[in-house]
Formats: sequence, C-alpha cells, structure tokens
Amino acid sequence: MSAPTSEAELADVVKSATGPLAIQGGGTRGIVAEGERLSVAGLSGITLYEPGALTLVAQAGTPIAEIDAALAAENQRLAFEPMDPRALMGTDEEPTLGGVIAANVSGPRRIQGGAARDYALGVRFVDGTGTVVKNGGRVMKNVTGYDLVKLMCGSFGTLGVLTEVSLKVLPMPETEGTLLLRGLSDAEAVEAMAAAMGSPFEITGAAHCATIMEDGPVTALRMEGFERSVAYRLEQLKTLLARFDAEMTVGDAAMSDWVWRSVRDAELLRDVPEDIWRLSCKPSDAPGLMARSGAAGWFYDWGGGRIWVRMPEGQDLRAALGSFDGHATLVRGSARTRAAVPMFQPEAPGVARISAGLRARFDPRGILNRGLMGPVAEEVA
Repeated sequence: MSAPTSEAELADVVKSATGPLAIQGGGTRGIVAEGERLSVAGLSGITLYEPGALTLVAQAGTPIAEIDAALAAENQRLAFEPMDPRALMGTDEEPTLGGVIAANVSGPRRIQGGAARDYALGVRFVDGTGTVVKNGGRVMKNVTGYDLVKLMCGSFGTLGVLTEVSLKVLPMPETEGTLLLRGLSDAEAVEAMAAAMGSPFEITGAAHCATIMEDGPVTALRMEGFERSVAYRLEQLKTLLARFDAEMTVGDAAMSDWVWRSVRDAELLRDVPEDIWRLSCKPSDAPGLMARSGAAGWFYDWGGGRIWVRMPEGQDLRAALGSFDGHATLVRGSARTRAAVPMFQPEAPGVARISAGLRARFDPRGILNRGLMGPVAEEVA
C-alpha cells in the first residue's frame, strides 16, 4: 500500500506507477477497484475556514467528523448531509471528505438544498499522468472551470485522485420538526410527499418506510428554520395532507434529528441479511418498480426518487426490474452476488463513449480505480 503524506508525494506515486491503483480514503464504502491500494488518509486537515464567508477548504483525507466539529463550533454545517456508511457497510474507519466528494454523497436534504456537487467550489487533484490540477476557487463568484469541479463529484476516483476540496457551508437552522403520517400505502405516500414538496412550506426531507417496518408504514416530512416558522408550517402541512386520512403526529427537534440520521445512514438496513441495493428513479415510478422487484423490503428517500432495497442474496435487481428510467447500484452484497453482478448500472452506449473519452483524457494509462464504472454512478442522476 502507498500512503503519501503530501500532494507532491501523491503525484510522484501516480507518475511512477507501473500498474493500476485502487484509491482509498477511509475505506468505509465497500468500493473495491483493481490494483495496489493508494491511501489519501495522510493528506488530512482543514487548511482554511472562513465562517463569515461560509467557506471551508480541507485536504481530501480529512475525516468528515473533524469537519462537522469545526463547523458546529461556528453554528454551521455541511448542508448536503453526507451519509455515514459505517453501520450499513460494517466498516470501522472514518469517512473522509475526498470519498464524499468523489462519490457525490448527498443525504435527505438534497430535495431542497442540492447535492454535494452543488457545494463544491474548487478542487485540487492528481490526474492519471501524475499532473497536479487545480480547478475552481474558494468563493461562489469564482466559477472558473466550474464544470470540471462538478465532473470530479461522482467520478469515483476514475478521473483523478482528489487532494483538496473547497466547499460552501451554511448556517445551522434554529430548529427542525418532522410530521409523521402512519398507514399510507406506497402510492399514497409518494402522492403525499409530492404534495408536501410542491407546497410553499419548504420541506427538507421526505421519506417513507414501507414493508421494512414491523409496526406498519410511516411517512416522514421534515422542516427546518426558525422555531415559530417551523411550528406554523407543520400545522399548515397537516391541513394540506388531511385528505389522506392518515394518523399524524409531530416529532420535536430531538426526534426529528434521530429520524433523519437513520434515513441518511440507512440504519434500518444495518443488520438485515439480504443484499442491499440503492435505486434512483422517478418518484412516480417507485411503487410500480417495487411491486415487481421481488424485494424483501425497502424504504424511500427523496420523495421516492431514491429507494433503499433489500434483495435476496444473489438476485439481480436490475434483471427483475427490466428497462426503467433510472439506475440501480449494488451497495452491499455477498461475495457470490458481487462476483455475478456489477456494482454500477451498465452505461448506455452514448454515455459510455463520453465516459471513455473523459477517462482517456484524464487517465490515459487507465490506472485509476480500474474496474469501476466511472462518472455515471450513485448520485449523478
């Protein structure tokens, strides 16, 4: 394993590599590529934090927990709510900033606040030739090369090894609250979540637990902001959704925080024996897809646009669904499943040509995270 402690050392490792390199930050996401392991954990630390400018710059190996702690001290946060995969994946190391950005990891708040890539202002990375590339800036108005910054988000290390990331951060809200509706079917829940998200009440989380819950389905809708505003909007939302004739309760800030951490980290799936898939689709398609999936259980996030699915070991969710508007990712599977089913959805021919062209430009030797699908994966849709 190579474990450089500086960008210059990392560039030398890549430049002198004679075979493929498997890039790793905290190693918490279960992503396995071909080749010698290249750890960026040694490139760690916050290099710039300006709370007044809502800007933070950190090296790629910096643990997310370290960043969260620094932001919390200034009553700020990462608004894109990145998942902590350790419970689901059974891993022990710390998730890192580079891994979050490379996978474009975005939590429940994406429906309102955007994805990780929407908060990335600039990046430094080493491409497949060992060249150090700097792109973007440290403030929102500096958008030089902004598309390349976004291209790195979700590239899973196939275009370059991230060394530093500049981020926009946001203030923490005064409080939050969650409206819980019990007893809705999948179709009713998707309709209710769509109605809530289409309202003026600023929903920042919309999830539905279906057959995975032993005590019946629960639909959760989160609001954040000033205390009086949240209380008012929750009452108005109850009125808006009264037509669904569901039992409604309001969770306070502490309960709401617990609910959404559980949704964010897929805590409901941590101890289940089946393979775990993540499905991205149109919310209106979600109930029909699950009805023909053969899944043992599932729950919806993003108003139904993302589905966490429990599939019997060895069964291919993509084959069960057939052609659909979206993609499915194998997140956690047995050795037998991983040997038979690729982790990422195979790319459409046109997309595959674009991806191959990008990889040829940034990694002409094809040594970075060889074997992964490349830019079209996880949160890109």
